[in-house]
Amino acid sequence: MPIVVLISGSGSNLQAIIDAMQAGELPVEIRAVISNRTDAYGLERARAAGIHTEVVDHREYAGREAFDRALQKTIDAHEPALVVLAGFMRILTHEFVEHYMGRMLNIHPALLPLFPGLNTHERALQEAVKQHGATVHFVTTEVDGGPLVLSARVPVRPGDTAEGLAARVLEQEHRIYPQAIRWFAEGRLQMQYDRVLLDEKPLPTTGIDFAELTTDQTR
Repeated sequence: MPIVVLISGSGSNLQAIIDAMQAGELPVEIRAVISNRTDAYGLERARAAGIHTEVVDHREYAGREAFDRALQKTIDAHEPALVVLAGFMRILTHEFVEHYMGRMLNIHPALLPLFPGLNTHERALQEAVKQHGATVHFVTTEVDGGPLVLSARVPVRPGDTAEGLAARVLEQEHRIYPQAIRWFAEGRLQMQYDRVLLDEKPLPTTGIDFAELTTDQTR
């Protein structure tokens, strides 16, 4: 299945997707990795894997709408069945999101609906929660508010720092994102209005907890 991956930074989730693809565990073809930043290290990761890269620099456009139009044109030239946001740090316009509705996934470093937005690890520590984690969700016009697909929990330890917690959450991101993309690529995962179906069965509104996946679900 053809996909396009959007990044803004180091691209560690992109690398997890590339690794799963190269290992034969993910039936996708990454047709392009597109960044809004010329210095995103993820571009180097893509080039090292022989994947086409492009930059659509948001600073070259007068506003969000003009940037999103240019980005959409760049994406659509590759005809992806799925757009994957992997650390893409731009708030997208409603028109852009609606164009890809039901075929755009994002991964967020928190257990949504807790801590949408930025600085999730610092906020988790400030709120003294006992569990933190990451969530894959479909993208809708509400920022970090789309239907949930898959999450992974990380215990918050006494004395945790934001950096240490972030590192452990990132490990789980690298596990759950390829799994969710695989479901979509195999035609098992779909968004239907405001809910998610896996194997034609509605998921709970909280999505699936990665630790509770059955063997049949992961296949």
